[in-house]
Amino acid sequence: MNQQDIETGKGLAIVSYITIIGTIIAFFMNNDKKNPFTNFHIRQALGLWLTYFVLAWVVSAFDNWLATFGFWIFFGVLFIYGFINAIGGKAQAVPLLGELFQKWFASIGR
Repeated sequence: MNQQDIETGKGLAIVSYITIIGTIIAFFMNNDKKNPFTNFHIRQALGLWLTYFVLAWVVSAFDNWLATFGFWIFFGVLFIYGFINAIGGKAQAVPLLGELFQKWFASIGR
């Protein structure tokens, strides 16, 4: 991935972290270009959103504000980390789960 790929793909990489709709929009807009930087961040954002929805369902069963607050802080930090990396032009995986997302969604961008 070179500097040109980063600069051309930065906009869609940022959009991919803005709601699940942003991830879907970035995916379809990047289908023709196949920018590797954007693909990296789409995989990260998609993994974060899917994990968020699954764990939100689990956490909602506890009906505890402390569990809910911890859940929001955890995912808030991960989304901010990915968003800042997209703005900064870095292809760094989010902590804990990012490498798994790259493996699980490897077919995105091919």
